[in-house]
Amino acid sequence: MGGALAAPQIALAQAADPAVQTVEVLDNGLIATMKAGGGQAARARVIAPVVERAFDIPLMARLSVGLPWTSFSPAEQSGVTGAFRAMMVAQYAANFDNYSGEKITVTGPAEMRGGDKFVKTMLTGKGVSEAINYRLRESGGQWKVIDVYYRNAISQLATRRSDFAAVVTKGGAQALIAHLNRLAANPK
Repeated sequence: MGGALAAPQIALAQAADPAVQTVEVLDNGLIATMKAGGGQAARARVIAPVVERAFDIPLMARLSVGLPWTSFSPAEQSGVTGAFRAMMVAQYAANFDNYSGEKITVTGPAEMRGGDKFVKTMLTGKGVSEAINYRLRESGGQWKVIDVYYRNAISQLATRRSDFAAVVTKGGAQALIAHLNRLAANPK
């Protein structure tokens, strides 16, 4: 009998965790984006407020740039952050473009690591079974995503930092803004 009661209690504790709630809002937004269909712009309108709420975009932009961020002027930092935001929205709108029964489920309670929480999810559907895990940090009283891990190991921030390093080295903040704008215009 204890086992029968344990599962609902774990589910309640998991659902009450604000980091898990952030991820669930994001997951629901991704499914809504897929169901919305339509063109890239229509899907971007659906997912944009979800991305803004779920992700700590200014921190992600800074972490993606790394040490060169400190050499950017406040206006350049703002420009990079805005272009980073547009790129994220465009990529999520492009990657979650049609619905065919997919589900995204949280697969366990949030794990605390240092000051961050990790929430594991599974995207399943027709021929799809993909682990997508999130690293969240508390910011302004809310838990926000600061990194996404695909296949349990591929860090989105590390990939972006690698991608952005050469661009920043060659042309600084303005080159990075142009690069991010190109990624937003051609997100796939």
